[in-house]
Amino acid sequence: MSYFAGFVAAVPADAKDAYIAHAQESWEVIFKPLGALRLTETWGDDVPEGEITSFPMAVKRAEGEVVVFSWIEWPDKATHDAANARMFDQDPEFAEKLAAMGEMPFDGKRMIYGGFEEVLDLQS
Repeated sequence: MSYFAGFVAAVPADAKDAYIAHAQESWEVIFKPLGALRLTETWGDDVPEGEITSFPMAVKRAEGEVVVFSWIEWPDKATHDAANARMFDQDPEFAEKLAAMGEMPFDGKRMIYGGFEEVLDLQS
């Protein structure tokens, strides 16, 4: 079964085009070559503030920012873990590619993320 890496971040509203371009480049340069099957990026348009918890609270969304919700589908956890090892262990090849991409168009310190095992997939 597939394995998913999910992400939620706050992105400046005026950086939407830069965010999309960064995501497209990340797909071509990093994720697709490392074996990812799919990258999905979504731009929040109905993400309410919560009283106890919410997406905006989780990423400390500031005025003028939009919450994005994204995921990467991997064929399995082993492929995901191997890709993360290459990215985070600073494999020299990927260190160069990451450096060439420049800064992310959002504050990565406020991004939340995790890995998720697929347990159900219903489609019409």
